[in-house]
Amino acid sequence: MPDFRIEKDSLGEMRVPVDAYYGAQTARAVENFPISGLSFPRRFIYALGLIKRACARANMDLDDLDTRIGEAIVRAASEVVEGHLDKEFVVDIFQTGSGTSTNMNANEVIANRAAEILGVDRGSKAVHPNDHVNRSQSSNDFIPTAIHIAAATSIADDLIPALEHLQKALRAKAVEFDPILKSGRTHLMDATPVRLGQEFGGYAEQAAKSVERAARARDTLMELALGGTAVGTGINRRADFPEKAITYISQDTGLPFREASDHFEAQGGRDACVEASGELKTIACSLMKIANDIRWLGSGPRTGLAEINLPATQPGSSIMPGKVNPVMCEAVTMVAAQVIGYDAAINVCGMSGNFELNVMMPVMAYDLLQAIKLLSSVSRVFADRCITGITANVERCRETVERNLSISTALAPRIGYDKAAAISKEAFATGRTIREVAREWKVLPDEEIDSLLDFYKMTEPE
Repeated sequence: MPDFRIEKDSLGEMRVPVDAYYGAQTARAVENFPISGLSFPRRFIYALGLIKRACARANMDLDDLDTRIGEAIVRAASEVVEGHLDKEFVVDIFQTGSGTSTNMNANEVIANRAAEILGVDRGSKAVHPNDHVNRSQSSNDFIPTAIHIAAATSIADDLIPALEHLQKALRAKAVEFDPILKSGRTHLMDATPVRLGQEFGGYAEQAAKSVERAARARDTLMELALGGTAVGTGINRRADFPEKAITYISQDTGLPFREASDHFEAQGGRDACVEASGELKTIACSLMKIANDIRWLGSGPRTGLAEINLPATQPGSSIMPGKVNPVMCEAVTMVAAQVIGYDAAINVCGMSGNFELNVMMPVMAYDLLQAIKLLSSVSRVFADRCITGITANVERCRETVERNLSISTALAPRIGYDKAAAISKEAFATGRTIREVAREWKVLPDEEIDSLLDFYKMTEPE
């Protein structure tokens, strides 16, 4: 058996692995771009198949595609959607900036599989990758459409549920820790008292707002470039083709995708992707803040803040016996850094359109989907492996709040700022508490001092 078959494209003959479903143009791209070894993820390949299936159905509805060929394309594209042909998508992320190589990869795989379904040999072009599978499309509208569908469905199916899971875990801890009084901190210095539950309530609200931001990122991707074809004019497609194809896409995904209001904007710019990435970056910043606070609160166990106890997930040191580190928090911060880096790359990609086409779409697609995947995964892991196992060090919290010098703030309205500051300085110099010095100086009756220094009342407005 030969290892290769010979196929032709517009540049001539190419050797293609005999058992491959892809064809000459894909093989040529594999030779041209041996750059990173990075390939498109499952979610993007799913989107490729979904769009090709919808386009075949729309073309059949319009009598622009023979039904026998069209049904075979639908079957082959469905196999792409379901993941049966993932190994056939072999083109590197760093390729032609329009993603033409990946579009042709999809066209050739679906065409050859459809031909096989019809009982014809691969490479025969009985189902043609351009004339049939790519009918009414261009790489220039197909790839932007795939980016939007892949990212929007990933946000809807993965990221939003993961953030909701994290928010629920944080909210549960906020309720559990609500009675526990502790020292507040600003500038990393002692500040007036708070409840541990209030701190965790703030983290839960950050997670809730992250859900809202993820929803906005999803919604900004609802407009699809499909129908613009080569440059946005819609050449070589019927007027009602986009609406029919996008209706099928919306039915398959359950999301309200719609045709772009302006195809020149949809193909020349990638502003929606930049906007969505900005929301993801903000989510990453929120997670960084939460994770950093939690590892600070759990620092110690004897020489740090030690107000909470983090679950021990693994030994922390290869040389220091018994050391346990906040590794789950550290994973979150590294993901956040990576997502922020992806956003910077996506910003550069977004500004790199020239006239009627953006020419950095493959790397933009990869980075956007990686950001969504990482945020989704780390949010669930952080909730399950860290947040749910946190316990409060109640005695430590009580100790820090009683010795906090900033509780003198509660005395200031009655005795004046300057007198309260003097009490605070005396307490610090002598190692005593604000309560002890205030009583010794007899600035107010003892019972009034105790009433003003009611820590719980300090955490709630009157």
